[in-house]
Amino acid sequence: MPMPLHLFIDADDTLWENNIYFERAFAEFVDFLDHSRLSAQDVRAILDEIEVANSKVHGYGSLNFGRNLVECYHHLAERHIREEDLMRVMSLAERILEQPLEIIEGVPETLAYLAGRHELTLFTKGHPDEQRMKIDQSGLGRHFAHTAIVKEKDVASYRRLAAERGCEPGQTWMVGNSPKSDINPALAAGLNAVYVPHARTWTLEREELRERTGDGCLLVVERFADLRKHF
Repeated sequence: MPMPLHLFIDADDTLWENNIYFERAFAEFVDFLDHSRLSAQDVRAILDEIEVANSKVHGYGSLNFGRNLVECYHHLAERHIREEDLMRVMSLAERILEQPLEIIEGVPETLAYLAGRHELTLFTKGHPDEQRMKIDQSGLGRHFAHTAIVKEKDVASYRRLAAERGCEPGQTWMVGNSPKSDINPALAAGLNAVYVPHARTWTLEREELRERTGDGCLLVVERFADLRKHF
């Protein structure tokens, strides 16, 4: 039996599907906008700029995504903007919350295995109420000794969480799909990290992986279930 470790584990697109619902809402938004010149990629680039700016103030989540879509519509609409149009745009994001939660294959049994050997902390960012709702719906919360929901997962938040949990950096690993939020800041904070790629990771969460920063080690696996081979 190896020495128990502290495993910080991401939620969205690591334990359950998330970004696919935002992509579907965006595709519907592009169809409704029906811009005469801009491609879907052009619209996406403009929306990305809006989301980068607004996330610093309002954070993440489906309702904030809806507000970003409304702002994007105000900016790009080529027709008179009606109140019912804005309600239609907002509804595209609101429907995300109505989607059934889809647990990623291999997650429940892998969490059960890991929880019997190590201390697990669910570490996620987003709107607290929305994230708690998904945790409750997933039924996975019982595997975690602690849950932390933050506005942004940056170097400071990793150091703060490790200190609060009394974690030795060398015995602590962050597991997630996002280079920007899960891997690079954890390594920069002196922790170890496990990268679990997801084909539909949000564009704004993609970065080049920093293979090593300080004393942190990086492990790359193909799927979440592969964690049983290493921990």
